[in-house]
Amino acid sequence: QLQLVESGGGLVQPGGSLRLSCKASGFTFKRYTVAWFRQAPEKGREGISCISGSDGATIYADSVKGRFTVARDNADTVSLQMNNLKMEDTAVYYCAVRTGGLTILSLDEEHFRNWGQGIQVTVSA
Repeated sequence: QLQLVESGGGLVQPGGSLRLSCKASGFTFKRYTVAWFRQAPEKGREGISCISGSDGATIYADSVKGRFTVARDNADTVSLQMNNLKMEDTAVYYCAVRTGGLTILSLDEEHFRNWGQGIQVTVSA
């Protein structure tokens, strides 16, 4: 059974850092494309980062570019390093994997079928 589990969330002060992990269970990421999304209260889901399954290329939303870094830690874990966090980064964060179709870089949730349960990140003084 294919599962994704996020960890590493929590409460942090503005300017602080957190490192989220997305661990695959029942499979490995292999050459699959993995993305991170977030959803703030009363807002839609926003794609923020994606790492290609073919060549490790990455893309970021403008809102996090220069502050967040996505990486493949090993065969079954993808991380999201979040630095210089701002209050507007407060959201539930999700990882998602694209297991079928073309290997593409995308921040569109429609391109991803398998999702983690989400983890809360709160940035507050």
